[in-house]
Amino acid sequence: MAQRKSSGEKAGMTYSDAGVDVDAGNAFVDAIGPLAAKSARRGVMGAIGGFGALFDPKAAGFADPVLVAATDGVGTKVKIAIDTGRHDTIGIDLVAMCVNDLIVQGAEPLFFLDYFACAKLDQTVAKAVVGGIAHGCELAGAALIGGETAEMPGLYSGADYDLAGFAVGAAERGSLLPRQDLEPGDCLIGLASSGAHSNGYSLIRHLMADQNLAWDAPAPFAPDTSLADAFITPTRIYVQPVLKAIRETGAIKALAHITGGGLSENVPRVLPAQLAARIDLDKIDVPPLFGWIAQAGGVERAELLRTFNLGIGMVLVCAESETGALVSHLKASGETAHVIGALETARTAERIVFSGSLEFEQ
Repeated sequence: MAQRKSSGEKAGMTYSDAGVDVDAGNAFVDAIGPLAAKSARRGVMGAIGGFGALFDPKAAGFADPVLVAATDGVGTKVKIAIDTGRHDTIGIDLVAMCVNDLIVQGAEPLFFLDYFACAKLDQTVAKAVVGGIAHGCELAGAALIGGETAEMPGLYSGADYDLAGFAVGAAERGSLLPRQDLEPGDCLIGLASSGAHSNGYSLIRHLMADQNLAWDAPAPFAPDTSLADAFITPTRIYVQPVLKAIRETGAIKALAHITGGGLSENVPRVLPAQLAARIDLDKIDVPPLFGWIAQAGGVERAELLRTFNLGIGMVLVCAESETGALVSHLKASGETAHVIGALETARTAERIVFSGSLEFEQ
């Protein structure tokens, strides 16, 4: 028989006393099960909640797959979600940052896992975040098959939380991108972004503080929209239209996801050493939010080009002869697509050259 403690005897310390509620975590796993189930697809084995997640690439339709993995976060954009109390789309950003990297390799996203860390689990907030992750997975055709929720008081404080995502995709052996036949004269096609996506938010937040602006204030570049609406807009997920174009046209030779590093650093990453990209900035319709950042912050052109996407979230490379058909195919899939430049022989150490000027919409 267990000894009963006297009223004056100190009770033993529990994990809950240290700020970690195991029961709340277990209840949260049960609550998000239906959200994850909405993203189910062929290949998923088992249910969420186990020690590991299982997936069968052959059941997903692959004969000889090469697996491609990507991991990313949403940077300090998560702070906007926290400060504005708008948690339902930041999960879409998380998925987008990972799966858009997978398609650059020509891979179809298969499954996704998330990591949610906080000081104390607020189930309403966490469920909204994971709901966004599940929706992003649906948009990408990937299954949300697992994740981790961590309460870490002392490392995080108040309502702060952070996110990381992990995506795995597959491509048939021999079909990976970039292809080996890239050559001078190939055209660069830009796909429009939905805004700043998930990059440059430390600079944006610094600018907001410098301008003494609140998130509910009208956006100086779009008075009918609040700054929160303008900057919380989720990252566009390009998976379905791009995969469809890869499979149905066979025209795409290479892809570049325009994330941190902007056009300046991301396009050269997919090019062989002997080639450079020339981009005509006059052919890019730069959204007005970037014009405001440039003018209000006095941000130089080179800094803009290596920090923000400036309205182009993905760049595709194809032969000049196939450009018209590919652009039409992408537009039919709902993308805003147009030629923004071409490849040329690299004559210097510069792997990307910009012509024209940045003109901002008013």
